Amino acid sequence: MFTKIEDFQKTWGYESASTKKLLSNLTDESLTQKVMGDGRSLGFLAWHIVTTLGEMFGQVGLKVDAPSHESEVPVSASEIVSAYEKAAKSLGEAVAANWKNEELKDKIPMYGEHWEKSGVLYALIAHEAHHRGQMTVLMRQAGLKVPGIYGPSKEEWEQIGMPAMT
Repeated sequence: MFTKIEDFQKTWGYESASTKKLLSNLTDESLTQKVMGDGRSLGFLAWHIVTTLGEMFGQVGLKVDAPSHESEVPVSASEIVSAYEKAAKSLGEAVAANWKNEELKDKIPMYGEHWEKSGVLYALIAHEAHHRGQMTVLMRQAGLKVPGIYGPSKEEWEQIGMPAMT
């Protein structure tokens, strides 16, 4: 859990840059990729990450410049990346402007429960990491390059002349 807004901002900077890096490797054609017929598509997961920024923080009274959670998934990968950049920046600014270090242990209503503000920040990061993991599988199935997030990807190991772990 976070005890300082500054620590969240540093972590959010890395995590949102990682999400942007992943989203930037999507193509318009790849957005329909699914694991199975009734599963979520790559485009749905990407758009869900984007819209959750506004939806989640709207639950706690912060205004984030993000598309509505009910909005249609774009057919353009670049539109998803652009919307994410804008929303991620807006979220960081909203947290910094409205929350203080001494409030991070305060409990606030969230999805029918009461969460500490620091827990909301943690849940945001865990949520994105969870869906990025799902997306990497779909990206591989779609034949896309998968960038490393917490270490090199298979392709990145190969670029530096080292065998990927098997």
